[in-house]
Amino acid sequence: MMTRQKIPTLILSCEHATNHLPDQYHPLITGCIDPLDTHKGYDSGALEFARLMAARLSAPLFAGSVTRLLVDLNRSLTNHRSPPIRSWSDLSFALKQEILARYYHPYRRQVEEAIEGILIKEKTVLHLSIHSFTPELDGVQRTADVGFLYDPRRVEEKIFCEKWSTGLAARDVGWRVRRNYPYRGTSDGFVTALRKKFPTQCYLGIELEINQIYPLDRKAAWPRLQHQLLESFVEVLQMQDK
Repeated sequence: MMTRQKIPTLILSCEHATNHLPDQYHPLITGCIDPLDTHKGYDSGALEFARLMAARLSAPLFAGSVTRLLVDLNRSLTNHRSPPIRSWSDLSFALKQEILARYYHPYRRQVEEAIEGILIKEKTVLHLSIHSFTPELDGVQRTADVGFLYDPRRVEEKIFCEKWSTGLAARDVGWRVRRNYPYRGTSDGFVTALRKKFPTQCYLGIELEINQIYPLDRKAAWPRLQHQLLESFVEVLQMQDK
C-alpha cells in the first residue's frame, strides 16, 4: 500500500493559469473581450496557490502562458466542449497548427518529459494539477469550496484524496469539501491523458479544484483556505513516510 512507500516526488501544473492573449490573436476574438477576465478566460486564484505550493515544497511548477480561450491546455484536441470564443473549427488548418505548435504541444511535452525524468531516479510521481471553478454555472450553484478529482480505480489516488479531504475538513468544519466534484476525475483532462501513459504504480494524478468565490472575494477566507489546503497536503505527504 501507498502508506508503506517512500514519499512520492511532487510535480505541479496549472493549465489555466492566465488570461493572457497575445496581440496577434486578438482578431480571433470578435466583439467584447470581457470574457478574458471571467472563468471562461482563466482559473482565478489557481496560479497564486500553485506558486505558494511550489515555494513551500520546492516542487517544479509548470504553468500555461495563454488564455484557455485561445487553446485549452487541459483538454484533448478532440474535445470541443469549451471552444474559444471564435469556434476552433472555423480557424484555418495552418492557424490551428501554429497555435498548437506554439503553446499546446510544448506545454504538455515539457510536463511529460519532467515526469519521465523523475521516474528515471524515483519510483513514484505525484502530479497535482491545480484549477479553480466558477461558483455558478448555467444558473446552478456549485455546492463545494474544494474538490479533489481522481480516478477511483487507481487506489493510491483514491487513498491520497480521502486523506487530504479529511484532513482539510478537520481543520475547519466550515469548508464544503467534496471528491470528484464539480467534475469527475476521469473526465477529459491532462491528468487523464497522462494516466494512459504512466501506470498506476508510478504515477498519481490528482486535480485540485478551488471555488473561485474565495480568490475573487480577496477576504480573509482566501489566505486561510490556501494555508489549510497546503498544511493538510503536507500532513498527508508526511504520512507516506511512516
